[in-house]
Amino acid sequence: MHKPIYKPSGVQVRHLLCIKQFTILSIRIMENEEYRMPRIGDIAPSFKASSTQGTINFPEDFEGKWVILFSHPADFTPICTTEFMQFAHMAPDFAALNCQLLGLSIGGLSSHIAWLRTIKEKIEYKGMKNVEVGFPLIDDLRMEVARKYGMIHPEASETFAVRAVFFIDPKHVIRAIIYYPMQLGRNFEEIKRVLIGLQTIDAFKIALPADWQPGDDIITSAPSSFNDAQNKMAIQSDGSHCYDWFFCVKPLPIEQITEKLNVSKDDLV
Repeated sequence: MHKPIYKPSGVQVRHLLCIKQFTILSIRIMENEEYRMPRIGDIAPSFKASSTQGTINFPEDFEGKWVILFSHPADFTPICTTEFMQFAHMAPDFAALNCQLLGLSIGGLSSHIAWLRTIKEKIEYKGMKNVEVGFPLIDDLRMEVARKYGMIHPEASETFAVRAVFFIDPKHVIRAIIYYPMQLGRNFEEIKRVLIGLQTIDAFKIALPADWQPGDDIITSAPSSFNDAQNKMAIQSDGSHCYDWFFCVKPLPIEQITEKLNVSKDDLV
């Protein structure tokens, strides 16, 4: 005698579907919590990792410094090679701005060392040769740091990091983030401009307009009241100029920036 086939009721089916959907949603939430992409204003995630310059404890090893943490897809690739040569070439510029460079890729230490040695011994590019990369390149074969910083973009690649750049201030706060696709090399003059701009903003408590360069006009603070707006338009002192009540600029000579940041003019160009 055959046992009757059990058929769940409609209510039971809906209940089971709800449990399944809740489970899937919970897993996604857990994944997002574990690897939530850092945002501007967040404290930079801490980590300990091996690198070509020894063990790194972040942020403890970089107290009082700005840090540019950047990722690249892979060793022994042409675009990444040009970028590392350019970063190494400009490393003294960043050091003069109290900034430490910190590279990362989804690769092992032996591969990193072999690649950097190849760059120094064999590669000449745009007048750069015998380039020695003196800043650390992190061994992140397990993708632990890359996931903490949201450097893995699955639609681009699940196994390689995109070209991310994190600007982290001396208080370990993420101040700016730039992402580039794997096929496009970074603009290093822009990276330096952003760093100088952030330091200038902090030093003078100001805002900066589009395409700002050291020595250009800066944005003055917005009016706090109707009377303040009228006064700004009527009284334009200190070389200030108002295009309208909400949009005023004034000079900030490069000499003031060099004095405040304790750098030379050459460091800002």
